[in-house]
Amino acid sequence: MPSKVEEKVQQIVVKPQVIEAPSAEVVVKTASKPLSKSRISSGININSLMNSDDSSKGEEIIVVKNESSQEHHFTETDVQSEWNLLLLQLRTKDPVIYSAIKSFKLQKIDEKTIQIQYPSGSAKVEFDKISSEFFNHFKTKVNNHSIVFDFKHEPQNLRQEVLTTKKKFEKLVEINPLLKDLDDLMKFDLT
Repeated sequence: MPSKVEEKVQQIVVKPQVIEAPSAEVVVKTASKPLSKSRISSGININSLMNSDDSSKGEEIIVVKNESSQEHHFTETDVQSEWNLLLLQLRTKDPVIYSAIKSFKLQKIDEKTIQIQYPSGSAKVEFDKISSEFFNHFKTKVNNHSIVFDFKHEPQNLRQEVLTTKKKFEKLVEINPLLKDLDDLMKFDLT
């Protein structure tokens, strides 16, 4: 008879792998040689400077020419066109500032100076809100970063005068006196 074969059943249990969290220990690697270059002596000894006589000290003036601050030429037309462009942008973007600064007058004085005439202190305060943006834009546009903006308070000269047809005609008569004779002959109605 057949012998009983004992069957052994093995149970295989699959255990989920546990991933260990990184330990809180930090491993610091050290370099075998210095990472930075060796120090070069500047030749200045602080102790010798502190103990030296004041009579031997001489002032040395060093003039550093900054190549990044270029001084390119710009014209009065450049100034006026950029100012008008700013006013056009402000008309829609910020009407309060636009109405405050629309009577400003900009004038090129020399190669490094632009004079800004303003009618009142409150208008200048409104302009100060956007002035840095305008100045940076203009200096970049003309590629001249040494421009100085000079503010001048001119309340009388900046008032806008309403010109009637009679005043216009009188100014034209100053230019051409023959218009006066023409007016006497034709009897223009300039009211």
